[in-house]
Amino acid sequence: MKITKAAVIACVSCLAVGALSAAVIEWHGFRASSSPNAFGTTTIASSVRDSAIPPVEHRHVNTVAVLHSDATQKAAVPQQASSAAHYVGSESCQKCHAAIYERWKKTPMANVVRDPKTHPDAIIPDLNTNDIARFTVDQVAFVYGSKWKQRYFTKIGDDYYPLPAQWDIGNKKWMKYHVPDTGADWWTAFYPSDNMQRPTGPTCDGCHSVNYDIHTKQVTEWNVGCERCHGPGSEHAAHPTRTNILNPSGMDAVASNDTCIQCHSQGQPRNGLIEGKAYDWPVGYRVGLHLADFWKLEDGTLGQTDFLHFADGTAHKNRMQGNDFVQSVMYRHGVTCASCHDVHGTDNEAQLRKPADKLCLDCHGPTSPNGPYTATLEEHTHHKDGSPGSQCVACHMPRIETQGVPGSFVSSHTFRFITPAMTDKYKMPNPCTSCHTDKSTAWASKELSSWKTTSPWRVAP
Repeated sequence: MKITKAAVIACVSCLAVGALSAAVIEWHGFRASSSPNAFGTTTIASSVRDSAIPPVEHRHVNTVAVLHSDATQKAAVPQQASSAAHYVGSESCQKCHAAIYERWKKTPMANVVRDPKTHPDAIIPDLNTNDIARFTVDQVAFVYGSKWKQRYFTKIGDDYYPLPAQWDIGNKKWMKYHVPDTGADWWTAFYPSDNMQRPTGPTCDGCHSVNYDIHTKQVTEWNVGCERCHGPGSEHAAHPTRTNILNPSGMDAVASNDTCIQCHSQGQPRNGLIEGKAYDWPVGYRVGLHLADFWKLEDGTLGQTDFLHFADGTAHKNRMQGNDFVQSVMYRHGVTCASCHDVHGTDNEAQLRKPADKLCLDCHGPTSPNGPYTATLEEHTHHKDGSPGSQCVACHMPRIETQGVPGSFVSSHTFRFITPAMTDKYKMPNPCTSCHTDKSTAWASKELSSWKTTSPWRVAP
């Protein structure tokens, strides 16, 4: 076989490049303090690294790493709302996004507060059975809540006020409603004790509406509408493009999560009182801005359990998912609220994108580099597949955060496993004896110590 002159030149060139590359590596090395250029050292290092990876491993994807990488790249192109855009209401979105709109209309987000005059089915109990503080349907301007508890707001002038009785939905009974003057929410120090002197504008309405104006006390619409998360939509409604509307899924992880944390957190306005009033929501913030410029999360004192936190820093009450989540490994790796939840509406609990037992396995599983590092899930959970104890959320997201009425709790979002030893030390509930109610923490610690697939330093004293 004849070898052409061009082929010989090509082979010699490749050998020369290889020799030069080896010389560069020998002379320069891959020092951590070096700043590689875009083609030279980086290309050589990547080639050497990749040549050492078996071909089959190139097909394995670290999902969390991809999420983090995507978030980092998105951060380079921040989204900003047009200064000329104004709020137009969710109905303006219906024409082009009919399917999403219809799903959203059925969600709790779209039905936080309802007017019983237009929604006569909104009031769950018979008001005549109220033996706490009687009121009539004519006094109810808004009904708040439909899952755990239901509260009732009356309107006086331009303000709404909480009536002093609430309905415990799970236990089907009336209860007193009054935020304690001390030992509870921070804002109570700035308002009289009487419910009729605690308007919901500063304490609630900013999160239960779109575009609440603290001066006029008017809103674009009540409930968590499209523009609460996508920003003012007038320009997009008139000339729909991807460039004139905000989309949290296209933001960096911090901004995307802040879309939810603005209301799913306990905190205080960054600058304290606003025009002499205590607001329990981030006045001035809208999607696309930096939440931390307007809002600071409540601090906890490690080792101390109070109204807001357990002793390890886990949230103690409802509406603190954001306080929990920012502490988590998930948050640090670029996972967002939208990675798990679709606020437009699903048929799953908490608007999850998939049932919880399937959702976690998108990123975790026996073959995932994210763990668990066992051959099967049963080896990790030590519970039969399909049983309550085999659910990821049973151990990593226990329902320990109170909804304010007896027996109603929501899941923690730190994803930390709370050990029985922590129950002994900090008096906080752990998932083991919360499920095995007939067993002691000593029993649970002994069982965990026998699990050879789990580090004893993480689960038992």
